[in-house]
Amino acid sequence: MSNKAKSPAMKDDGRLALTPVRRFPGFTAPWVLEPLSKVLKEYKIKNTAGRDVFSVSMERGIVNQIELLGRSYAAADTSHYTIGRRFDVVYTKSPLKAFPFGIVKQCKFDGEVALSPLYGVFTPTNPHVGLMIEAYFESPDRSKAFLSPLCQKGAKNTLQITNTTFLSGRLPLPTQALEQQKIADCLTSVDELIAAQARKVDALNTHKKGLMQEFFPREGETQPRLRFPEFQNTGEWEPDTLENLCTAKISYGIVQAGPHVPNGMPYIKSTDLNSELRLPYLSRTSDEIARKYRRSEVVPGDLVFSLRGNIGVTQIVPKEIPVANLTQGTARIRTRGPSEFYLQALQTQPVRDRISAVSKGSTFQEISLEALREILIYRPDISEQQRIADCLSSLDDLIAAQTDNLRALKNHKKGLIQQLFPSQEELEV
Repeated sequence: MSNKAKSPAMKDDGRLALTPVRRFPGFTAPWVLEPLSKVLKEYKIKNTAGRDVFSVSMERGIVNQIELLGRSYAAADTSHYTIGRRFDVVYTKSPLKAFPFGIVKQCKFDGEVALSPLYGVFTPTNPHVGLMIEAYFESPDRSKAFLSPLCQKGAKNTLQITNTTFLSGRLPLPTQALEQQKIADCLTSVDELIAAQARKVDALNTHKKGLMQEFFPREGETQPRLRFPEFQNTGEWEPDTLENLCTAKISYGIVQAGPHVPNGMPYIKSTDLNSELRLPYLSRTSDEIARKYRRSEVVPGDLVFSLRGNIGVTQIVPKEIPVANLTQGTARIRTRGPSEFYLQALQTQPVRDRISAVSKGSTFQEISLEALREILIYRPDISEQQRIADCLSSLDDLIAAQTDNLRALKNHKKGLIQQLFPSQEELEV
């Protein structure tokens, strides 16, 4: 591919001529901004044959609704739903946080399916241009820039946009069908790499889930079904409350985190536990507040447990965070044995069921500190705890490495798309 940056120019017919940064050899014809109606035609055939209902996901594309959501949310009568076929382009018109004006995906399955009548379903002039359109809308910035001028927000944040209005929006596309195919083939090969890597991550997570079921006692049992050879004759695991398995009382996080200061004490919020704990990502509070709530300080090796919202999510404080404080909604757990063992034990299904049983709330669940302290944990002696912790931690490291590889492939695709399409700045000019 060639790599050239060109300034916007005009074609002989007065239309803006655009060129992407990176192009395949042999293609020099400029791109143009054309209405989507030039390459998409609305498909209006209804689901009179009772096809399976599919939904649209940003991550997984267009998939069976039951497979995606665990149940069907379709109407009892789906005859008014629209048929979707392989290569059709679907616009959801449903807001997401990163895509407040809806998402656009291409059908990549064989056969016909039923799609919500709220969706727009369109047939492209060829499969390659349909894939290019999907790739274009994968960027939140490009999606907002295209859809924002076309959409109006109705009551309860609903999107008001007709299919005709959607098709009136202009998109930069190459005029040569062969260049469209080259770009689509390139993107398809990257998608296949991403899908293969995602399957690898899923397989590792499934493998770990199976190991967890074998390494820890199931409900009603007092020893696991799989043990390392050196521990096979060491007897049953002993039950005890989580509080008794700690070297210090399980404590609440601080009540107040502010005022926020740039170089103060770092603190961990419940929402911080949804991603890897990293010192640069933590907010900081004043020394005065930190001193007031020193009783809830955490150090490397401590467990931080979410008491509300994302209840039960737990992380170990890493070495790179020498000391931090906790906000309300979190708890510090400082265990006698290896914290990695108790991190895994808290994620087992029997323990999660015990946590769920004593949690309160319907739409917003939380568990009290007193209830957490009484959660029953089965554990072997320290040496077997360490053996299990080492095994599962090494598997976690492998999963993290493969997840990083998956993230790198997705970022590579984002960067590739930025170069395969004219820049947003060029479009604005």
